[in-house]
This record gives sequence, C-alpha cells and structure tokens, in this order.
Amino acid sequence: MRRMVIRALLALVFLSIPIDSAWGQRSFGEHTQHVAFNSGVLVGFNGGTGVQFFGGVANIADGFPFDVRLGVGYTVTQPGDARAARRIFINNATNGVPEERGWIWDFRLDVRHPTKLLGLPNATIFGGPRYVRFTGNFEFVGGNEDFDVQARRLGAGLGLESSFIINRKLDLLISSGFDYFPKGTLHGHDTWYNPDGDDINPREDYNYTDADNAINQPKYELRMMIGLQFLY
Repeated sequence: MRRMVIRALLALVFLSIPIDSAWGQRSFGEHTQHVAFNSGVLVGFNGGTGVQFFGGVANIADGFPFDVRLGVGYTVTQPGDARAARRIFINNATNGVPEERGWIWDFRLDVRHPTKLLGLPNATIFGGPRYVRFTGNFEFVGGNEDFDVQARRLGAGLGLESSFIINRKLDLLISSGFDYFPKGTLHGHDTWYNPDGDDINPREDYNYTDADNAINQPKYELRMMIGLQFLY
C-alpha cells in the first residue's frame, strides 16, 4: 500500500511542476496553445471525514475539450458493527470492550468539462474510475482480539464543482459528487466472503450478506468537499 501511495503522490508532484513559462490560462475550454496545470487540496465529507490531494492538466491539445485530473485521498470512517464482525469473521466470544476504527485510501482519475448547469460560476462536470482500499480495525480490549476486515474495490463516480477566483493563481473550489462501488470480497482474519457464495473458511452459517451488513465497506458514497486550487 505504501508503494501505491508514494507513486500516486509522485504523480501529483509531477503534474504540479511547470514545463512552460507561458502558462496561466484562466478559463477551461478556451482556445489556447498552452498546457495549463493545477493542483490543490479538498477537505470535507467523503463517506466520512476526508482529505484529498489532486493535480490536473488542461488544454492538453489544441481544441481538446476535456481536462484530466488525478487525485489521492484519505478518509476516516465508521467501519461497522464490532460484535457482529467478531462473530462473522472470528468466533462467538463476547469478552472484552470493543474499540473500532476505519479508514479508506482512494485513488481517482477524472475527466472534466465546463458546464452551465444550475448557473454556477466556473462550473465543471467530472467523472471517471475510482479505486478504494478499505480497512476496518476491530479490537476487543481485555478480550485478546484485534483483527482487520478489508475490501478492495474498483468503481466509478460523477460530480459537479464550481470555482471562485481568489486571485490570478488561486481559486476556492467547491466539489460534490457520487461514487459507486460494486460488491466484492470481504476479507478478515482467515475468512473470505464473496458475493457469489464461494466463501473461504466461513463461520457457522454466515454468508456474504451477513458480512456486508456488519461492515461499512464503500458502496454508494456521497462527496461534499471544499478546498483550494492552485493554477500554474
């Protein structure tokens, strides 16, 4: 996971490095011969409290109507029902005080296009693939039990955002969107539950539906975030 995060951050840094002193185009979609770059940070709600770093490029080619943006984010989330997770992935023991924490690493690629939807200033619509790495950690203090439930998902998302000019090189950015992730394997300890019923080492008569109900893995995720966009 560390290697993936490092590679994503390096890609964002690369997108933020100027390669032409004639940059600085302010409007998306205008006829120009100069590549324009941007980078920034967003904070807010993304299936939990999250932060996202991004870098993008516009005016890739003369007349090309889309911008491209790469983002990496980290979200703190509520992972699910600790006692149910213990029964479904470990055993029926009930000793110990449950403590739980969850987090999501998300990686996203968007194409963006200007729009006049809702009359928002400097608005763009965007969409593209998403990849998330979800981890829910459940610890039973005094019960000698500490385990993770994990999910890896490839999905897709759409959104709408609007930028408000602060100065020539800086915008306030408000972004909203919706991401969808189809069902997939849930893995915890030495147990795997699969949507097709091809489970590995399931506990008692539990199945994928039980595991899915116990764990708050990414499914339908609303995003409402605000931040800064730097223009180069």
